[in-house]
Amino acid sequence: MSKERELPLLPLRGILVFPYMVIHLDVGRERSMAAIEQAMMDERLILLSAQKETEIDSPDPDDIHTIGTLAEIKQLLKLPGGTMRVLVEGKSRGKILEFITDEPYFKVRVEEVEEGVKENTPEIDALTHGVIHQFEEYAKLSKKVPQETLGTVLGVNDSGRLADIVASHLNLKLGDKQAILESLEVAQRLERLTEIIMRENEILELERRIGLRVRKQMEKTQKEYYLREQMKAIQKELGDKDEKQAEVEEYREKVAQAKLPEEVAERALKEIDRLEKMPQASSEGTVVRTYLDWILALPWTTMSKDKTDIKRAEKILNDDHYGLEKIKERILEFLAIRKLTPKMKSPIICFVGPPGVGKTSLAKSVARALDRKFVRMSLGGVRDEAEIRGHRRTYIGALPGRIIQGMRTAGTANPVFLLDEIDKMASDFRGDPAAALLEVLDPEQNFSFSDHYLDLPYDLSHTLFIMTANSLYSIPRPLLDRMEVISLSGYTEDEKVNIAKRYLVPKQMKAHGLKASQLEIGDKVILKLVQGYTRESGVRNLERQIANLCRKVATRVVKKEWKTAELRPEMLEEFLGSPRYQFEKARIKPEIGAATGLAYTEVGGDVLTIEVIPLPGKGQLTLTGKLGDVMKESAYAGRTFVRSHSRELGIPDDFYEKTDLHIHVPEGAIPKDGPSAGITMATAMASALAKRAVPSDLAMTGEITLRGNVLPIGGVKEKVLAAHRAGIKQVILPEQNRKDLEEVPENVRKELEFHFVSRMEEVIKIALLPVAESEEYLGSVNRFPLFSQGDIDPEPTPEDRPIS
Repeated sequence: MSKERELPLLPLRGILVFPYMVIHLDVGRERSMAAIEQAMMDERLILLSAQKETEIDSPDPDDIHTIGTLAEIKQLLKLPGGTMRVLVEGKSRGKILEFITDEPYFKVRVEEVEEGVKENTPEIDALTHGVIHQFEEYAKLSKKVPQETLGTVLGVNDSGRLADIVASHLNLKLGDKQAILESLEVAQRLERLTEIIMRENEILELERRIGLRVRKQMEKTQKEYYLREQMKAIQKELGDKDEKQAEVEEYREKVAQAKLPEEVAERALKEIDRLEKMPQASSEGTVVRTYLDWILALPWTTMSKDKTDIKRAEKILNDDHYGLEKIKERILEFLAIRKLTPKMKSPIICFVGPPGVGKTSLAKSVARALDRKFVRMSLGGVRDEAEIRGHRRTYIGALPGRIIQGMRTAGTANPVFLLDEIDKMASDFRGDPAAALLEVLDPEQNFSFSDHYLDLPYDLSHTLFIMTANSLYSIPRPLLDRMEVISLSGYTEDEKVNIAKRYLVPKQMKAHGLKASQLEIGDKVILKLVQGYTRESGVRNLERQIANLCRKVATRVVKKEWKTAELRPEMLEEFLGSPRYQFEKARIKPEIGAATGLAYTEVGGDVLTIEVIPLPGKGQLTLTGKLGDVMKESAYAGRTFVRSHSRELGIPDDFYEKTDLHIHVPEGAIPKDGPSAGITMATAMASALAKRAVPSDLAMTGEITLRGNVLPIGGVKEKVLAAHRAGIKQVILPEQNRKDLEEVPENVRKELEFHFVSRMEEVIKIALLPVAESEEYLGSVNRFPLFSQGDIDPEPTPEDRPIS
């Protein structure tokens, strides 16, 4: 049964009222308030219908749903500000047939849809039971439906009314509620409600599962947090372990703040848990604390930013060092590539050269040019592998190795790390430190360097390692293979004068408190110091002599006995005594049986004279001067060559049966070895036996074979510089060393005459003067006529018997 009536209309925004539903509504729009006032004057009945769009403030008839709810106004309350609060109760559904007026309020003709109590069909009963069951499930999952509401729902016999009550208690979208309101048939309404409520239950079940999963994940953390808080409270009440707990918390906070790699942070937290469970007085606690302090102090990810300004770096290198062009060029190449590819692996550079040429100070300049931290570690005398890798924590007083200690000192993960004197390492029963360095210096391995103490991989790949050594011979081959070797040669006299003038003199004057107005050291004085008071490849002794001069002058300044600022060359003997070294080390005149050789030592190049004296005997060869095995073998090879070419040299074929040869290399206390004296020994023997003198201004170097081939040697630059220092004018070098002459400074090359040879015959031709020119030098030689077959060969006594 249905009837029509004219009623005021109240458009609702964002809310919907079902029949049998009692609800408060706040009304503020003018048309809405006018509609309520009209309803109050009539029968208190009003039609409540939802707007299609909630944002519309002044709706048109098209913006309002045609199906709404007839409601009775139970109470009206006017609020401050001109708004109203009304209490309404839904009565039945109403369908708008026509909008009569829209001012001052909406007035509509409504068809009231009344639902009489009908006999339920089995389908409606089934749907009703389904709705009740789903609603109970919804109440259980959402926990927002009061228990009394469930009781009310179960007590309703009318299926249509039950559907409306259930729908009013569901948290649904406005569209879903409107769809239920518009379902005029009870079966259709129940069906739609069942579909909607089942969907809501699925969503709630999914939310429950997600919540359960999250809660499980949080449960452990929350549980630990609550337990810790309880422990703190209990300990506070007992006044016990406050200090220990505070320490543990402090460590946890430090680990959280430090930017540690995941593996390291995990290990640190495990150690903190161990520390927390230990008794307060446990000795193991100290070990754990020290370990944690080391982990937190190391720069795991802290990097300094490289300054890749090539011009700035070049200026720094030039300001700090004179010469060394190839080394500077290599460093600038590294900087340029670093600018183009910032993630490149740092090279492992090894500076090799004699003492005092600036290897260590060059490494410092590299750090300054890159604007990196600088760390130095001396390897001289290191015998223990644990010095590099550290001890395991099981040992009392264990600490990390010196590599990790150096990284802690640097404070960044990419310092310049100098390993000084790498050739001075030794090995004994405690292990081989050189083998331990292999992992440090291998770019393919050092990204995960393992220190025994830390027992964690530490990334050394960003560190620029620089090695220094005086000699390559004592560096193990596998270690040498991982380095890029850059050789530093000894300085020329011109370079030494410039270095002293630019760096050493100002440095020593400042150290001794002297001003430029009190002392002036000119180039001539420095040159005399270099030539007469020092003999070295570097400039250390030169700096000492300059410091000595400054002390002498400072003493006179204090005594007020120093009147002139300029130091003259003739004053050097007064201050430093007579010159200790003779500049002209070359022999004064040609000699028979004496040849000048060139040697390469750890302190640079040197000149040495090889002397040969023939003596009556049985063909024995005596070698003195503390010679090594290789040098002795060169002597035997040289004698064999002379014997095989005796006719060309004008020597009797049977000289080896009647003549003993004594070869001596002066400075007998100094060990000497190497093959490069081969041609010098052969020349000296040929000179002594053929009675042909060797020019005094000629020096030579080269290895000899039995067939007379001359093989290349090393250290050409150092040897040529030594020859130049000693006043030599001609130098014989192997043909294959011609390319090495480029390394020799141009001013030195101009002052020397070079002979390149590939056969020993060429050496003899250059080195031995003709017999006629040699006659005048025979007087000074212990010569004897080569014995004939009938001459007596005295048997030497046991004390005089030579060692061959």
